[in-house]
Amino acid sequence: MAEHGQEKLSQEKNINCYQVSSIPDIEHGSALAINASGHTQETLRQFSFLSLLATGVATNNCWTNLAGTLVVAISNGGPPGVIYEFIAACIFYLFIHASLAELASAMPSSGGVYHFASVCGGKEHGRVCGWFAGWWNFLAYLFGTAGFSTIMGNQLITMYGLFRPDFEPKAWHVLICYLILTWMCCCTVLFMNRLLPLIEKFSMLIILMGCFFTILVCAFMPKANAVSYSSHGFVWKDWKNATGWSSNGFVFAAGMLNGAWGIGTPDFVTHLAEEIPRPGTNVPKAIMYQYLVGFVSGFFFLIAIFYAINDLEAVINSSTSFPLTEIYRQTTGSAGGALALMLLIFFSSFVNLIGAYVGIGRIYWTLSRDGVTPFSAVFAKVHPRRKNPFNATIFCGCACSVLGCIYVGSVTAFNAFISSSLITCTLSYLAAILPHLLSRRRSVEPGPFWMGGWLGWAVNAVSCGYIVVFAVIFCFPYSMPVDASTMNYASLMTGGLSLFVAAWWFVKRDQYQGPQFVPRDSSMLAKDAM
Repeated sequence: MAEHGQEKLSQEKNINCYQVSSIPDIEHGSALAINASGHTQETLRQFSFLSLLATGVATNNCWTNLAGTLVVAISNGGPPGVIYEFIAACIFYLFIHASLAELASAMPSSGGVYHFASVCGGKEHGRVCGWFAGWWNFLAYLFGTAGFSTIMGNQLITMYGLFRPDFEPKAWHVLICYLILTWMCCCTVLFMNRLLPLIEKFSMLIILMGCFFTILVCAFMPKANAVSYSSHGFVWKDWKNATGWSSNGFVFAAGMLNGAWGIGTPDFVTHLAEEIPRPGTNVPKAIMYQYLVGFVSGFFFLIAIFYAINDLEAVINSSTSFPLTEIYRQTTGSAGGALALMLLIFFSSFVNLIGAYVGIGRIYWTLSRDGVTPFSAVFAKVHPRRKNPFNATIFCGCACSVLGCIYVGSVTAFNAFISSSLITCTLSYLAAILPHLLSRRRSVEPGPFWMGGWLGWAVNAVSCGYIVVFAVIFCFPYSMPVDASTMNYASLMTGGLSLFVAAWWFVKRDQYQGPQFVPRDSSMLAKDAM
């Protein structure tokens, strides 16, 4: 019976198909009907479009992402460099967002780029493309989540030190905060799954209100305190290259890293495709609206912050572990005012971290159910009562906790892992978009969102070109001269981790089948699966 079901699925459309599990021959809309991944529907389709968008906005929290790297970013051209580099990065990321939205519309699976790459790679290369896309995507989310937990730990330590000038922060202080925050957010995802849509709507409200009030304070408080604003030239014209690199063009390109970090992960909402009705329509819409909210909030936040600075050297040389605090102190004129603004960014970051664990747990779960991970049978399970990937999420919390311990031993070693997150993330996108382009965009049946004609070709080509070029540029040292503590180890970490992924491929390749494409008109699809 199972074999007959597989034959039926493969024959319904002459498109690449890969068997990932035994699929019975069943009637459309039954309790055992499959979803776009080819698996039986196990999770609840409890998200609406608004709650899906809220989850994307909360997790790709652009203005807080930019705030966490602001002082480092200033070295690449000063305030004008940060603003224009952010705009340039967002322009290229618009192409990536559109490319992924197109694939998500055709294949609304929680596997995301892992599923897209597997299908677009074709019968000959699909399995290996999907394998690397899936692992790169997971590692990117793992390191990104750990990095954001560290930023939040530093936020807490900095707030504590605002009223204690003699306080000297230590790495273990950050670790304690890191672990507490990690497990608070992880447990929220584990035990409050049915409340997640409501939590994420509230999270989006916190983030948007936090951004609005921060901009408002930065716009009006300096005048109220009789403090001068920065000049227009300081914000828009005065280019300052403090990196040590001689080429301003290269400095600008390298500075786009901060803009790319800020605009976030366009694939995030794809990992909730099996938890929302009609994902083929709702997921691509959420991807594009998420981008719009991120760009607008990030752009106006940067402008407000830079006009509020009246002593840039004090910001750059700040002794706090989160230098944005010094900008807030200058803006409000007091430690209490700085604390209030820091609380806004902290709570916005906290809901961001909750969303990160929503995403990373589901990524690891989708890999496990296809036999990609060690002990797949354990992590492929969906909790029978909570209806979430419980075991996979716990594993991700433990993995992030282990990474946090590295921070105490060596900040340089920890940063080496974190620096590779953006590169592994974009490589996972490349593994999906490039095969789609090379297959002449014929590997999949178009979904509701499809860029026809030359537009699709151009958008996919620009996306691939950007990723290839900037994956190299982002591996260069951030500044010159360089030593062991300031070296950019992204290339070493990405290459080394890819070698481990390749080695695991050779161990598992004989048993691994990979995801399959499920035609939109398949009689085996669950209701609202597409």
